[in-house]
Amino acid sequence: MDIRDADECLWDEVSLGEVMLRMDPGGGRVRSARSFTVWEGGGEYNVARGLRRAFGKRTAIVTALVENEVGRLVEDLMLQGGVDLRYLRWVPYDGMGRSARVGLNFTERGFGVRGAVGTSDRAHSAASGLKPGDIDWDRVFGEDGARWFHTGGIYAGLSESAAEVVLEAVRAARRYGTIVSYDLNYRGSIWKARGGPSAAREVNQRVVPYVDVLLGNEEDFQVALGVDAGDQRERFTNLDIGSYETLIESVTSAYPNIEAVATTLREVRSATVNDWSALLWTNGTFFRSMEMRGLEILDRVGGGDSFASGLVFGFLDGRSPQMCLDLGVAHGALAMTTPGDTSCASRREVENLVAGGNQRVNR
Repeated sequence: MDIRDADECLWDEVSLGEVMLRMDPGGGRVRSARSFTVWEGGGEYNVARGLRRAFGKRTAIVTALVENEVGRLVEDLMLQGGVDLRYLRWVPYDGMGRSARVGLNFTERGFGVRGAVGTSDRAHSAASGLKPGDIDWDRVFGEDGARWFHTGGIYAGLSESAAEVVLEAVRAARRYGTIVSYDLNYRGSIWKARGGPSAAREVNQRVVPYVDVLLGNEEDFQVALGVDAGDQRERFTNLDIGSYETLIESVTSAYPNIEAVATTLREVRSATVNDWSALLWTNGTFFRSMEMRGLEILDRVGGGDSFASGLVFGFLDGRSPQMCLDLGVAHGALAMTTPGDTSCASRREVENLVAGGNQRVNR
């Protein structure tokens, strides 16, 4: 990949997306909770935060928050994460949140036979109300400069204007030679009121021609992008690698602009024990990651985003495709051992895991 030099850019990576307040009942249930721990989180933001905190990269977030106490709480959490907030837009609070509010995400972790459950309360959020022209992309990618830009289908699905902002952003990134990654991240609950899979396909098919690195799973590629690889549902369930390779080849044939495609492979034994690995296609070659069988999970939310940030770090750092993939898998695995959407891992821990390090006490 032809990635811009670090010394000509203010940022290694910039993300566009909504940042929500996650309400976490710990080991309990949302429906019976009497207290919550709060975290900040959002698919696109999580990638920027992981690159900043785990890998020391210079990152920024393009988003919007309502100017009230809840918005300031999310700001405070983001400040702790180290992601630069100069592109954060503050929206006036109308006293009730009728026109704009902070998105909430109530998420329980699950345990054993009880799967994780997420309930979003994010309609009419400040970030979903961003419109084309609100962000000076010439400043972001031209004057300031960014080596990598990341966004995804979660943000694009929030509203018609959000989808147009995504399209505006990827076009601008391309003009300035910034690498664009896009996580399809299909969520039926987000697209339900906007027309379902057909609406997701219409948006994604407009965005993906401007994408260099595409992330997703078999549902994303087939349902949310509309790439036909036949009815192989059972084979995908059984993690038949040949089926995934066939599907990815169909994606790259349909979109020859794509330079890399990555997908995580997760076999769910229980909510707290998964088999975890990933697959990467680039330059016509497939790479299979290190495999983590029986990975014990504390909180799976954000594991895919941390995979993405490890992968992006590898590309930015000039690593081999195999190492990029293994860094992503290791970072995603470590992120799922701690609570919250975002990673608490260090670069040393990630690289140690890739190198086969053990889990003995480090003292």
